[in-house]
Amino acid sequence: MPVDRRSFLQLAALGGGAVFASRLFAADYDAPKGAAADDFYFVQLSDTHWGFKGPAVNPDAAGTLPKAIAAVNALPQPPDFIVFTGDLTHTTDDPVERRRRLAEFKQIVSKLKVKDVRFLAGEHDASLDRGKAFSEFFGDTNYVFEHKGIHFIVLDNVTDPGARLGDEQLKWFAAALAKLPKDARIVVFTHRPLFDLAPQWDWATRDGARAVELMMPYRNVTVFYGHIHQENHHMTGHIAHHSAKSLMFPLPAPMSQPKREPIPWDAQNPYRGLGFREVEAQDKGGKFDIVELPVKA
Repeated sequence: MPVDRRSFLQLAALGGGAVFASRLFAADYDAPKGAAADDFYFVQLSDTHWGFKGPAVNPDAAGTLPKAIAAVNALPQPPDFIVFTGDLTHTTDDPVERRRRLAEFKQIVSKLKVKDVRFLAGEHDASLDRGKAFSEFFGDTNYVFEHKGIHFIVLDNVTDPGARLGDEQLKWFAAALAKLPKDARIVVFTHRPLFDLAPQWDWATRDGARAVELMMPYRNVTVFYGHIHQENHHMTGHIAHHSAKSLMFPLPAPMSQPKREPIPWDAQNPYRGLGFREVEAQDKGGKFDIVELPVKA
């Protein structure tokens, strides 16, 4: 049964959970018959912070991740793959507890019906041990993959405690890009923003400008990231950067208050600031249509 964009959004909104969906295609969304062979969509979830405890911030800390998984499993059309863009778990100094949280997270997300699931580390997962525990559970912290004509590149700007990509990874990134034509369709996933959104709040990558410079010769590049727990859209030249909302708690707008502190839970508006979005892209021109939807109780 064909599902048009409006119907998809209405159905997705019923599921709850913080879900970000992106459909990349060359044909019309509501015309699957005769659609281009590379039509597909993926789901992104970010900043689940499994292990966080703070009733004043989120009294349903143990419930929002399962709600998100239920929402993804209930989507009217299953995504081709799912990506978690970092801070899978909440930070802990205890390496045993860190592994326990990663194991619990992995067990919970194993309930996803779609089995092609990709993972990025966040600084909460990986900065204290340079990604050692994360890699034990989820493999490499930077990698590339291709899906139906789209080139995906995952960057790691969290295992370095100084919030850098580092010379070695930038060399690797340059080599990965060099294999692609200048008109290739490229999506970059990262946890922190690659531009200086709010360096005082750790909302930046110290050598991110070098990564952006490497991407500039490529005409169709889009960056999706997490970390800032809110919707934000930014352009560096022709490159669009889009942040995803958190599944655990929202954070204030960049530099809008003296300290970067979670926004307290509002019992009158539960799940305020948490949400999911559906992103639709036309293959020609690399334009994205992004619609944000709230988490439902």
